[in-house]
Amino acid sequence: MFNLILYEPEIPPNTGNIIRLCANTGVKLHLIEPLGFDLNEKKLRRAGLDYREFAEVKTYASIEKCLEYLNNPRLFAFSTKGRISHDAPNYKINDAFLFGPETRGLPSSILLDKRVNQVIRIPMLKKSRSLNLSNSTAVVIYEAWRQKKYIGQSPILTEAPST
Repeated sequence: MFNLILYEPEIPPNTGNIIRLCANTGVKLHLIEPLGFDLNEKKLRRAGLDYREFAEVKTYASIEKCLEYLNNPRLFAFSTKGRISHDAPNYKINDAFLFGPETRGLPSSILLDKRVNQVIRIPMLKKSRSLNLSNSTAVVIYEAWRQKKYIGQSPILTEAPST
C-alpha cells in the first residue's frame, strides 16, 4: 500500500489516531526519532485503542535510515509552504507521505531535499494556519486510497443506490 512517515512527532494522541488510521487503511507507519513520547505511553494507547497490533509501525534514528529501508520511494512532503494541492499528484502504491512535527512542520532542509518529489499543501481558507496532524494524514491517505479505488477494502456500496 502506501507509507506514512512522521518526522519527529510530538503529541501522543495524534500518533495514536494515526496508528488507528494506518491499521484501517493498510498504510505502513514510519516514525523518525526523536519522538516526543514513549510508544507505550498511556495517551498514545488510548488514542490508538487496540489498533497497534493491526498496524505496521517502525521507528528510525533518522530520515535517511527510513528512506534507505523503503528503498528511496517517491516522496511527497506535506507543508503549509507547498504550492501543489494534495489531490493533484497521481499517487502510486508504495509512495511515501512525509509530515513534520506538530509545532513546527518539516524543516527547510527536508523540504529542499532532492529526494522530495513534491511539496504538497492541503487547501485551507486564507487566514488558516494549519490542520491537526492526524486530520491531515487522513485527508491525504484517503485521497491516495481513493485514487486506487480503495484497493483491499471490505465490501461496501461505492455508489448511492438508485431510488
